[in-house]
Amino acid sequence: MNDQAIADKVRDVMFADDAASRMLGLQIAEIAPGRAVLTMTVRPDMLNGFAICHGGLIATLADSAFAFACNSRNALTVASGFGIDILKSAKLGDVLTATAEETSLAGRTGLYDITVRNQHGELIAMFRGRSYRLGERKVFEA
Repeated sequence: MNDQAIADKVRDVMFADDAASRMLGLQIAEIAPGRAVLTMTVRPDMLNGFAICHGGLIATLADSAFAFACNSRNALTVASGFGIDILKSAKLGDVLTATAEETSLAGRTGLYDITVRNQHGELIAMFRGRSYRLGERKVFEA
């Protein structure tokens, strides 16, 4: 399998068991080694008491993009930490796109930067995730 075929298979295997991402209606628009792009449409049940998207759901979108990006090489990887800055509110009907990019991969640790933008290209949030690879374990066995 080439690198892209591995990333595609990781996407399929992970998404099949990812009830949280499916529950939020997340869509995987793109995956490649060290990169993932996911989208989410803000629904009425995602709004907080101020009629804007709950920040935790924006973080979940970014975290899911992070997870797909850092596992895309078929090395079972988990988050060791993350931080998020919400820069602009997201509203009902907004289509949010989280783009995860690998910034550094060294040994068992990685650093990923994720931007979340709305359908107008406006920056909604910046997320930085730190990952840890779990030895030689794989997402799927070839």
